[in-house]
Amino acid sequence: MTMHSPPQVTPFERPPEQVAFHRTELSVILSLYGRMVAAGEWRDYGISCLKEVAVFSVFRRTAEIPLYRIEKRPKLRNKQGMYGIVGTGGQIMRRGHDLKAVLRVLERKLIRSVD
Repeated sequence: MTMHSPPQVTPFERPPEQVAFHRTELSVILSLYGRMVAAGEWRDYGISCLKEVAVFSVFRRTAEIPLYRIEKRPKLRNKQGMYGIVGTGGQIMRRGHDLKAVLRVLERKLIRSVD
């Protein structure tokens, strides 16, 4: 009978303990956030980095529930896409592989007709 010891895992090979947004992802999200703040639609945000999901929550007022949640779920990378927009009631508004394409749902709110 041979015994196999578990392979040694170095800190560089270990899977991340939490999911977070990358700098390039945050710059795209914060660009949209800045335009929405300038338009008077959004006022505050919060970022949560959890074990399976990273969430960027957008608020109209600080004490309210989030208007939208921009989520990053790496486990859905090969299925529906790891980026998603979740509305106030919990409905998924859009999911996809490209963050900029997913955020277009929220950019439509900036377009207003001028009389």
